[in-house]
Amino acid sequence: MITFVLVKFFVMNKLLYVFLCFSFLFSQNLKAQGLFKKKKSKEETTEKVKENKNSILEKTKNCIKFEGLFNIYQSKDNGKSFIEIDNSQLESDFIYFSYVEDGVVDAWKFKGGFRGSKIIKLKKFFNKIDIVVENSSYYFDPKNPLSKSSKSNINEPLIISEEIIAYNDDSTKFLIDADKIFLSESFQQVKSSYPSGYKGFKLGSLSKSKTRYSSIKNYPENTDVIVDYVYENKYPNKRGSQAITDSRVVTVKIQHSLINLPKNDYKPRMDDPRIGYFHTQTNDMTSIDQINYKDMIHRWNLEKKNPKQKLSDPKNPIVWWIENTTPYEFRDIIKEGVESWNLAFESAGFSNAIKVEIQPDDADWDAGDIRYNVLRWTSSPNPPFGGYGPSFVNPRTGEIIGADIMLEWVYITNRIKYDYLYENQDSYNQVESLTDFDDHQCFVSKESQKQNAFASTCIDLLNLGESMKKEMVRQSLYRLVLHEVGHTLGLSHNFKGSTLLTNDELKNKKVIEEKGLCSSVMEYPAINISSENDLQGLFYDVTPGPYDHWAIEYGYSVFEENEEEELNRILSKSIQPSLAFANDADDMRSPGKGVDPNAMINDLSSDPVQHSIEKMDLINSIMPGLKDKYSFEGESYERFKRSFYSLVSNYFTCLDIISRQIGGVYVDRSFIGQNTKNNPYSVVPLQDQLKAMDALSKYAFSDEKLVVFEDLVPFLQSQRRGFNFRSSGEDPKILSLVLYGQKKVLSQLLHPNVLTRISNSSFYGNSYNVNKFFRDLTNSIFLDDRSKSVSLTRMNLQVEYITKLIYILERNSYDNISKAAVYNSLDWVKNNLSLKYGNQSTKDHRNYLLFLINQVKNKK
Repeated sequence: MITFVLVKFFVMNKLLYVFLCFSFLFSQNLKAQGLFKKKKSKEETTEKVKENKNSILEKTKNCIKFEGLFNIYQSKDNGKSFIEIDNSQLESDFIYFSYVEDGVVDAWKFKGGFRGSKIIKLKKFFNKIDIVVENSSYYFDPKNPLSKSSKSNINEPLIISEEIIAYNDDSTKFLIDADKIFLSESFQQVKSSYPSGYKGFKLGSLSKSKTRYSSIKNYPENTDVIVDYVYENKYPNKRGSQAITDSRVVTVKIQHSLINLPKNDYKPRMDDPRIGYFHTQTNDMTSIDQINYKDMIHRWNLEKKNPKQKLSDPKNPIVWWIENTTPYEFRDIIKEGVESWNLAFESAGFSNAIKVEIQPDDADWDAGDIRYNVLRWTSSPNPPFGGYGPSFVNPRTGEIIGADIMLEWVYITNRIKYDYLYENQDSYNQVESLTDFDDHQCFVSKESQKQNAFASTCIDLLNLGESMKKEMVRQSLYRLVLHEVGHTLGLSHNFKGSTLLTNDELKNKKVIEEKGLCSSVMEYPAINISSENDLQGLFYDVTPGPYDHWAIEYGYSVFEENEEEELNRILSKSIQPSLAFANDADDMRSPGKGVDPNAMINDLSSDPVQHSIEKMDLINSIMPGLKDKYSFEGESYERFKRSFYSLVSNYFTCLDIISRQIGGVYVDRSFIGQNTKNNPYSVVPLQDQLKAMDALSKYAFSDEKLVVFEDLVPFLQSQRRGFNFRSSGEDPKILSLVLYGQKKVLSQLLHPNVLTRISNSSFYGNSYNVNKFFRDLTNSIFLDDRSKSVSLTRMNLQVEYITKLIYILERNSYDNISKAAVYNSLDWVKNNLSLKYGNQSTKDHRNYLLFLINQVKNKK
């Protein structure tokens, strides 16, 4: 029994031993097969993941590589592109800038249109690369504890977030899809957001299948990607101009540029309201001052070669290139115009600040390369300008990094569309609603072209000779270049520049040669035209004016010490009349806009009313000779018609200028303690307002001066071109034409802003109240023909006036004081309309006026 038990025990243990051995061997086999896995270390896991990643080398093996700031790879098969981000570029700031390389004016996307710059930052978020737009509108002193919350409640939008699709071997470079970035509107909106009521041409929807790269250019400091954005609209409501071949499909070419932030010792210069620079607005959020503005002007980084010298060449001058598309006959004029700014830079202590080169015909770079500042030339079917001079800047500092100037061939021709002569301000406002060009909108070329057409007609009718006309065109182009280069130097418009000389001084050639015509070439002035050859001085300025010298002195002077004190010394000169300044926000070009009549476009002289009167008298004196001068055997009457309308258009412009005096308020932006004799606001003197009203009564509302030359009307025939008369009758609409000019004047005089200002300004000296104003205005429109027949032009005027008075009574936008004066004016008209005088048309007309007045008076 004992033996049996021992044997059994031994056998069982042996079996257990065998089982355990077998289990051990089996488990090792399973482990070898991976069925039982040991948890790996973090390093082992990372290494394994790396082995499974797509490498950049593998992903781009069939691509063309564009090396530069950001390497770009483009597939040789289908054009798909990738952009490479280096680890060192993460959490770094770059400048993003874009402009329109080509497009259509109908959509306000025209060649050379700059679209502004902004700061972007690249970030890595797990397996994605993010692009964030930095908000540069606020400044936080890094020494202030508040700077720790500098991001609070400030939007910094994440505009792009793309998955990383490949890495390099050590994961220090990341590849992302470039198509999703550049072939969309991720970086910047291209298609405009059309405002309510917009009736112009509209782009369709962006086509993902047709939008593609035009070219890719890469440099060490910037990456440029040019894209053809294709917009489709199967059923467009508006066809657009002839420049749009097929309105269902429109292409807009945009250049995107990613730029390294400049690495230099540039020091920002603060903006001042007394002087006109484009600027970057920034608020100092750690300042305890009530006014925490830290606005930086836009200017180039100019440093003296010899800081100790009063006048020194710069280390790096501003270099301009004349594009090789520029007509040979204008290259010298353009070069001289650009280099004329060197005179102004001498005021800031720089000699030869600007250099001009001509692009060789075999140059290996094109004008779109942002490393070059180029004067570009084009001939467009519907040019939005004759010249346009934008620049782009570092938003952090205001330093100008690059600029271009676009010049249009049409500017130096005498071709001007009839529509241009009668564009109302609504067209400009509509343009502003579609643009994304910061504050760089400039219409000086279009306004100058109107002035040139007028002057050309005057030169012909006054028999001043073809040589005079050629000189006018030369000066005009010269000044256009001066103006646009001024913008690229950072200068904004100055619409008080035309008030430099008196009327008598404008007739003195010697004075003009010594002083120039305007204090600034940044104006939109009227052309200076004399009725006598011997008295004709300059048509336009051909050198920077005193204001321009002063502005450059402030913006570009370099000080080794006492900078703030020296800048204040320069600014203290602002009280000088020749340094008066007003920009686009101040001007009175459209009804109700602005308050200061000295800030106006297309005017000239310190007495704009008298200057306008003399110009209208000149127009009336030369108008009768128009038909004989422009009747050419074998030709249509098209040239005659255009010349007629150029004269009429300038006549109406004179009326606009005069109308701004009434209710006008002069603005002086001098600082306290500047020893100025002017208040910040002072009214236009009573005698000047009365002179303006008298001029309007005679030249705008009376048949005495507002003459319809009836012998010319039957010849105002447009040259037929195909079926261009289909939409409307081709006969001359002379009554509508006259009423157009009168309505513009009334729109200003009866604007709610003007009427309210007439009353408000009584608190600082205005004695021309709304009661006296409406009495004079009503008398000028009704008194002359109260006891006789009314002419057709006056019938239209009187109905328009009564209709506007009724409109005032019915609108809440008008103040009660004005409404009371309007009610009294309607009462006067009603009581003084006699039905016993005049012909039957006059009686019918007066009956209709009574009907209109009674309708509003009978309303409950």
